Amino acid sequence: MVNWIKVCKKEEIEVEDLIRFDFEKKTFAIYCSPNEEYFCTDGICTHENVHLEDGLVMDDIIECPMHNGQFNYKTGKAVRSPACDDLKTYELKVIEDEIDPKDVDADYVCLLYTSPSP
Repeated sequence: MVNWIKVCKKEEIEVEDLIRFDFEKKTFAIYCSPNEEYFCTDGICTHENVHLEDGLVMDDIIECPMHNGQFNYKTGKAVRSPACDDLKTYELKVIEDEIDPKDVDADYVCLLYTSPSP
């Protein structure tokens, strides 16, 4: 089943930063680029299974807080060792809150999520 899941309000993610989002036993990292575009990857480093939420975001790069491996968060590509396996990326979109579309502060970052088959 495919669903758009509300992650957070846009303003909850600072520019050049990320937030952690856990959903159905999976951890995601949601990023806001310098151009205020939103991206999503797996939230766990592929090298040592460390959460990326405490990593350093610079331009379009997330640096793992443990061993400083780096990934391009727009593509998921591992760009500096020790990270060698790419991160999976996910589709995001920004939608207005259906309850009060006039409320400009109610724009949400939403994740396209496909539930695993039972």
